[in-house]
Amino acid sequence: MKTYVVGGAVRDGLLGLPVQDRDHVVVGATPDEMLAMGFRPVGKDFPVFLHPQTHEEYALARTERKTGPGYTGFEVHAAPDVTLEQDLGRRDVTINAMAMTDGGDIVDPFNGRADLSAKIFRHVSEAFSEDPVRILRVARFAARFAGFAVAPETNALMRSMVEAGEVDALVPERVWQELARGLMEATPSRMFSVLRECGALARILPELDALWGVPQPALHHPEIDTGVHVMMVIDIAAKDGASLPVRFAALTHDLGKAATPSSMWPRHHGHEGLSVKLVEQVCRRLKVPNDCRELAVITAREHGNVARAFELRAATIINLFERCDAFRKPQRFVDMLLACSFDSRGRTGFEDREVPQGAYLEQALAAARAVDAGKIAMEIAAHYPDQPSRIPEAIRAARVKRVADTTGR
Repeated sequence: MKTYVVGGAVRDGLLGLPVQDRDHVVVGATPDEMLAMGFRPVGKDFPVFLHPQTHEEYALARTERKTGPGYTGFEVHAAPDVTLEQDLGRRDVTINAMAMTDGGDIVDPFNGRADLSAKIFRHVSEAFSEDPVRILRVARFAARFAGFAVAPETNALMRSMVEAGEVDALVPERVWQELARGLMEATPSRMFSVLRECGALARILPELDALWGVPQPALHHPEIDTGVHVMMVIDIAAKDGASLPVRFAALTHDLGKAATPSSMWPRHHGHEGLSVKLVEQVCRRLKVPNDCRELAVITAREHGNVARAFELRAATIINLFERCDAFRKPQRFVDMLLACSFDSRGRTGFEDREVPQGAYLEQALAAARAVDAGKIAMEIAAHYPDQPSRIPEAIRAARVKRVADTTGR
C-alpha cells in the first residue's frame, strides 16, 4: 500500500500558495484494510476515508466509466490493482493531475508542472468531456489564478460538450455551488469570460449572457457595453472583499437592460422592474439561497433610486426604507447600498471615485430609526383610544420629519 498527496494541494504547493486541504490517494489497498487501520468511511459512491488522527481525506485509487448523461452518470471501479497513473488520468486538468510522495517527489505523468509554469488549463484526456461540471471548474479556476488561460484544444472540447447538451444535464444546485464559489474568487469576471467563450453561459445563465452587446449612454457609461459594465462591477466587489450576497446582487442588478426594446437603446427607462423579474427567474431556476435572492431583488429594484438619493424628498426616502424593510433589516439595506456603490464605480474612469449616496442614505436611516415608535404609539393610544390607525401615520410623520431635519430635504 502506498499513499500520495494529490490534486490541489500539490498544485498550490508548487505555486507557493497556502495549502488549505490535503487530499490523498491510496494505491494497493482494499476498504477492509483501511477500516482495519482505523480509517472512517465517508464516501457513498466510491471508497473515501477520513484519517483517524488528521481527519484528512484518503480515497482509494479508482477509475471511472461514463454510463449516463450529466455528472452523476458514472460507474466507479476502485481496487488494489488500479495504478496511480490511472487514478490521475481521470482528473480534470493537468495541473490537478499531479501527486507527491511522502518524500516530496512529484509524480507528473501528464506534464502538469509544465502547464503550471506556462499558466495553461489543459484537459488530461478526452474523459474530460464526460463530466460537464468540469467546465464550471475550469471557469472557476480562471477566476482564481491570474494570468492562466484555457488551452485552445480544451476550449474546443468544452464547446463541443455544450453543443452536445451536456451542460443542460447539470442540476441547479451544482451550478449554483460552482458559480457561488467562482464569485468569491479574486477576479470573478474571468469565470464568466471562460463560460462565454465556450458557449456555456448562454445555457446556464442566458439572462446574463444577453447583456453583452447591449449599449448604454456613453455619457454615464464610457464602457458602453452592459456586459462589460457588469463584469467591472463584480470585480470591484471582489477587490473590496464583499460578501457572496453582495457580489450576486452586483452581478444581477442590470439584467433588465437586455430586455428593454432595442428601439430605446442606449437608454433603459424602466429596466429596474424588468431586472427584478429576471432576477427572480434566475433564483428560482438555480435555487439560489434566500439571502442572496432577497438582496439581489431589492438591489435590482432600487439601484436607480439610490443613485438619485440626493434628489429624493424625505417622504420618498421613507418610502424607500419601507419598501426595503430597512427598519427591521438595516444590515441588508446597508448591503444593498454597498452593491449600488459597486454599480456606480463599475464604469470606465469611475473606479476610484467616491460614492456619497450610500453614506447619505445610511445617515437618513439612522435618523429615522432613532424615532421612538413605542412612545408615539403610547401617546396616540392615550389621546385617541378608538383610532389605532393614527399610530402608523404618526410614526411615519415623525420619521419623515427626522429625515427632513437631517438631510435638509
